Amino acid sequence: MSDQTDREAKLREIAKKKVVYTLPGMDALEVRRDARYRSTAGNDLAFDIYYPETPAGARVPVVVISLGYPDPEAGVRVFGPFTSWARLLAASGMAAVLYGSVAPEQDVHAMLGHLRDNAADLGLDSKRIGIVAMSGSVAVALATLMRDPTLRCAALLEGYTMDLDGATAVADMGRQYGFVDACAGQTVDDLPDDVPMLFVRAGQDHSPGLNEALDKVLARALARNLPLTLVNHATGAHGFECDEDNELSRGIVRQVLAFLESHLK
Repeated sequence: MSDQTDREAKLREIAKKKVVYTLPGMDALEVRRDARYRSTAGNDLAFDIYYPETPAGARVPVVVISLGYPDPEAGVRVFGPFTSWARLLAASGMAAVLYGSVAPEQDVHAMLGHLRDNAADLGLDSKRIGIVAMSGSVAVALATLMRDPTLRCAALLEGYTMDLDGATAVADMGRQYGFVDACAGQTVDDLPDDVPMLFVRAGQDHSPGLNEALDKVLARALARNLPLTLVNHATGAHGFECDEDNELSRGIVRQVLAFLESHLK
């Protein structure tokens, strides 16, 4: 089996997974589909919004689920881990956005701009926007914080961050798995000093170089006294929130939701 075929098979398997934590009514909430936020390179890029139950006319905070891989057809709509998070966020009182992309590092800013410009029509609060990312999408989320410090918070789960001190693991894995090494050439000093960040670390994550890069970022961020929260699942493997159905996994998912609620609601 070629490397490309192997990657595609793994992605199809991951796409079937869901977060092990659930909330009442999460599967019955409104989802607005097929909206367009950008036309580029022959693609009309679409997004979906998962809405919480709110009084008529109310504007709600919104969380953008960052995408680190090119996916112009918005395959994230049927990507189990992403759609699970979107429904959990909506069931927790926050709108959640999934979107298609051809250039992840640029498209996330186009998505954020569209949400802000159309907040009234979409029923969103343009001043209460957060970002969530996981795995290979975390680097794009970190780079987004560097360019858009008006975001209220970020939750970053078990992800590739940035290469420091001459390391190349993030760049290498980006080339191998197809995600964007959006923080190339950047350092922790480029992060804003007033945007709360939550990092989830899996102590048994065997993704090559992931925890080594993450640990350096955390150490530098603490040295700068940035407002960060660390949840370290010492025995968890990569993707434990979808693969390890136990109370510890569910508790960490609740912590992520509570962090976002505390800064957005």
